[in-house]
Amino acid sequence: MSDPRGSERKKEAQQEGSELEEGQCDSGIYSIHSIRSLPGPPGEGEHLPGLGDALREKDSGPLGKEGPRALEAEERIDSLYGSASLTEPLAVLGQLPEEEAEVVEGQQLEPFAYISEDGDTLLHLAIIHSFPALALCCIAQLPREVLEIQNDLFQTPLHLAVFLEQPTVVRALIHKGVSLTLQDRNGNTPLHVACEQQNIECSKQLLEPTLRESTQPRSSPQDLQLQNWQGLACLHISTLKGNLQLMELLLQSGADINVQDGTSGKTPLHLAVESRDHKAVKYLLSKGAHVDALMYNGCTPLHLAVGRKDAAMAAILYHSGADTLLRNMEDETAQDLADGNDDLLALLPFDDLKISGKLVVCSD
Repeated sequence: MSDPRGSERKKEAQQEGSELEEGQCDSGIYSIHSIRSLPGPPGEGEHLPGLGDALREKDSGPLGKEGPRALEAEERIDSLYGSASLTEPLAVLGQLPEEEAEVVEGQQLEPFAYISEDGDTLLHLAIIHSFPALALCCIAQLPREVLEIQNDLFQTPLHLAVFLEQPTVVRALIHKGVSLTLQDRNGNTPLHVACEQQNIECSKQLLEPTLRESTQPRSSPQDLQLQNWQGLACLHISTLKGNLQLMELLLQSGADINVQDGTSGKTPLHLAVESRDHKAVKYLLSKGAHVDALMYNGCTPLHLAVGRKDAAMAAILYHSGADTLLRNMEDETAQDLADGNDDLLALLPFDDLKISGKLVVCSD
């Protein structure tokens, strides 16, 4: 004879099992209850889809649901940075009642804290994938400290915006007061990147004296003498590029025209001579560059010009007042280096007298 109470318990267990299967209450923090979004109006059980749902399903890993729903979540993540899925939740905010919009807004801010395997924030990714609308939204919503987060290559969003030539995003970041002196893995600041790219518009924005939205002075002013890991300041880079417009912009902003690089002590004039860029040499000399500036080994720009057998360059320096008798650490003058080259010897006549290698000064 069957026990009526046993049958009832069996029915209850079946009902509980069906409810458990339907609600997945046993899946812990990844259950449907833990990721449920806004409750809708009475009678509605659907929730508003958003980025938070996609990111949580991605992070659920082996604990998440399998099958078509997992595939759907995976596809949603794959298209996250290149599709309109990023803008849809933001656009919905203006269509909801005010009280519900506030709750949704709090949920939509969650993805702003997302960081990829490469250390990229949502702002990094919006810039990389040329999504300025989302980038500007992130900049408006996030505090300055978050906007300065560096990825695994030590690039800030400002580095990427300059590199990818997005002046609108660059301007928004600058006005938010982000640091201009943070360096990437090569030691480059955003201004170094702008000079390397020869991006005049972004360079002007980075050099423009601006204030934060709070009208407080910027926390990290532009350091024009700051060098990257190759020892190059921004003026060195713009000189190597031969960009006179960028060189003038830097000099007008206070760059040191005689700044030495960190590896050999070369000034921009030395680099222009090495590059055999006559226009850059003449420009730097016209702006007051020291014609006899010394490298760490004592070489002047004239030493470099003569050593490269560049008579035309040597003539520019000589007629600009270069001293032909200055000695480097190997005790060589520019005249010594010109030995055997008739063009250079004609340009740099020996007007000194030496006895046993020592200079003799004659007087009346």
